[in-house]
Amino acid sequence: MHHALRVGRQAWPACSPASPVGCILVKEGRVVASGYTQPPGKSHAEVMALARFTGDLSEVTVYMTQEPCVLHGKTPSSAQVLASSGIKRVVIATLDPDPRHAGAGVGVLRAAGVEVIVGVLEPQVRKEFAVAFAGSVSKLV
Repeated sequence: MHHALRVGRQAWPACSPASPVGCILVKEGRVVASGYTQPPGKSHAEVMALARFTGDLSEVTVYMTQEPCVLHGKTPSSAQVLASSGIKRVVIATLDPDPRHAGAGVGVLRAAGVEVIVGVLEPQVRKEFAVAFAGSVSKLV
């Protein structure tokens, strides 16, 4: 998760007002792809990471600093993209900070049979998000 956090730092400030999410794909103990939140209207971290990997995803574990989104707006639902990708395991630092959506992405993944672990390195990730947003994230968290 430390590596995903470092990747996510590349997103800020261009991703604002979205969270600077980092995502890595790990296979056989090696990082095989990574992504981070792009400017509004562009790819989310997990979609970027998936686009950078070719091959079978069934043995890949996804590590991401924030739960994937469920909304379909300018971009497709990242949770749906992950759920249909063939990924079997996702490790998430923190839920979506928006209480209207918190837990929904996890629900989509679990409904698709994906093993989901939440809370890995959560305090550090929340602290980094708060620093990135210079205090404005406290209204969301």
